Amino acid sequence: MHYHDSTDSEFMTDLRSSAPEMVDAFFGFDKAVFSQKHGNLSASVRELIAVAVAMTTQCPYCIDIHTRKAKQTGASQAEIAEAVMIAAALRAGGALTHGWLAMKVFNDE
Repeated sequence: MHYHDSTDSEFMTDLRSSAPEMVDAFFGFDKAVFSQKHGNLSASVRELIAVAVAMTTQCPYCIDIHTRKAKQTGASQAEIAEAVMIAAALRAGGALTHGWLAMKVFNDE
């Protein structure tokens, strides 16, 4: 599903060897965020949030990974669709409220 070449992930070794502490810190943080050892949200809710955020960041890797994980943790297709539509509503709302700035700039001239 990714937009990038299927071999792109091979460059993770370059990233890790060039900045090992930072890459390890990122993966440690990611692991902690999605761990069931911390927090109150279920694994399914965490993954549905991740799906919605992935829609807003438009990261194809995140969309792929977190949609699969949401399904694995018990999220239904309808729940994933709802998360997508919530993300769409927030992006549209952001465009609308940024439109206020356009109107302000237009009227300031």
